Amino acid sequence: MPKSPLIIYNGAMIVDNCTGEFIQKNFFGSDVTELLEDLFENGIYPIVYSFIEDIEKFSFIPEKCTEEVHRFLETRCGDQRTRVVENKEQLQDGEIFYITCIDKEQKLAPLYDKYKDMHHCVFQKDIYTGDQWFEIMPKSASKSNAIKQLQEKLGCDYLIVFGDGKNDVDMFEIADEAYAVENAVEELKAVATGIISSNNSDGVAKWLEKNY
Repeated sequence: MPKSPLIIYNGAMIVDNCTGEFIQKNFFGSDVTELLEDLFENGIYPIVYSFIEDIEKFSFIPEKCTEEVHRFLETRCGDQRTRVVENKEQLQDGEIFYITCIDKEQKLAPLYDKYKDMHHCVFQKDIYTGDQWFEIMPKSASKSNAIKQLQEKLGCDYLIVFGDGKNDVDMFEIADEAYAVENAVEELKAVATGIISSNNSDGVAKWLEKNY
């Protein structure tokens, strides 16, 4: 397999695709404890992604999961990263880098407004299920920031990107060329260089095959 750095979890980290080793971490600091406590107090028990003893896990309390979270978890059956916990203290274990809240829009919206300037937050409906997501990452964790970090490490000066969701807007804004797939959200299409075939039609692969 050719060696190629991967930006994952919306820019929370850059890893070596061959070894899995970290090239860059953009993780939460101690401030994540206060954030999680506030979510709990507002009746939000998220899925928390972290590294526990250097092993990636996503943790959740089954009894506290919303119907929307259960729908998401059904798509992750058999995932070795799954970690069922019993209480909110266990939910805070490890090095936390990504928090996902999936619930009703009216319940999540006030928290998004509260934290959108303090952390890197994405508030959008999933394009496949229509469920409302509120994703919270460290301020330094964004696709655009991770791309800039990687560009500096590799000495790259021309950037072409592809995307489908609202969480791709920031990297579209720094790219030399930015292509939204046909089934992308309208906010992304509005800042795209062009529109290509949908995810379901292998739009990105076809563009790469034609142009490179």
